[in-house]
Amino acid sequence: MQEVVILEKVYGDRSGFLKLDRKLKALLGDLEVEWKLSAVKKNWVKVSLNGEDEEISANLVREEFGEVPYRLSAVREGRTYRGRFIDLGKVGYGAYVDIGIFTPKPKDALLPLYYLKEIFGEMPVRQMIREFGWVDNLPVEVVVTGVEFGAREVELAFSDAQLKRIKTWLSDGHDKLFIAGTVSENVEKALIKTGHGRDVKRIEELGLMETLLVLKKGTQAPGIIKEIGPHLRGTVIGAMKFRE
Repeated sequence: MQEVVILEKVYGDRSGFLKLDRKLKALLGDLEVEWKLSAVKKNWVKVSLNGEDEEISANLVREEFGEVPYRLSAVREGRTYRGRFIDLGKVGYGAYVDIGIFTPKPKDALLPLYYLKEIFGEMPVRQMIREFGWVDNLPVEVVVTGVEFGAREVELAFSDAQLKRIKTWLSDGHDKLFIAGTVSENVEKALIKTGHGRDVKRIEELGLMETLLVLKKGTQAPGIIKEIGPHLRGTVIGAMKFRE
């Protein structure tokens, strides 16, 4: 048996399992392998593979979805990782990102306040979170800037690509919604049901259960949240309002 913990989480309404199963059918359908999906620590998804082609299947899964580092000792300075915001707003000295460190014990990495202020200017972390629409589980690409193995501390910065995305989101003149906790198909259904499909410029899948809605100019994020929220139970919605 081969096991891979991939760079996706399933939580909220758990609809991600069905979607992932379909993706794996497309990826591994011709191989002699069976798979089982389960959620492990902090909702990361484990793919367990069994059968004649389990090894090649595990490699295909790694290539397609990526894999968590598992161990603190495997984390390298200067390397890029895909993680998720976690426990946002609980502390004032930065923002934590879960990159999938499980041993010696589960550990989140920190985007420190001094770094965030360098990038976004003087404002408290909680204000950034509110203004930028950041929500727990939002996927972010980060670079490890420091590892203290003794103290088991990991410090991060956003990758250049992630920073560019955030700055584009902030400056393109459109309100945005980040929806975490359901698959994008359910977000689309809610938009159709409420007649708000026409207010959306584009829908972007940020992860299996994380969707970005870019609203048309003049469409206000809070109004849309009020309408589609009741149709998306179990989700968390963050709004990024365009500032002139």
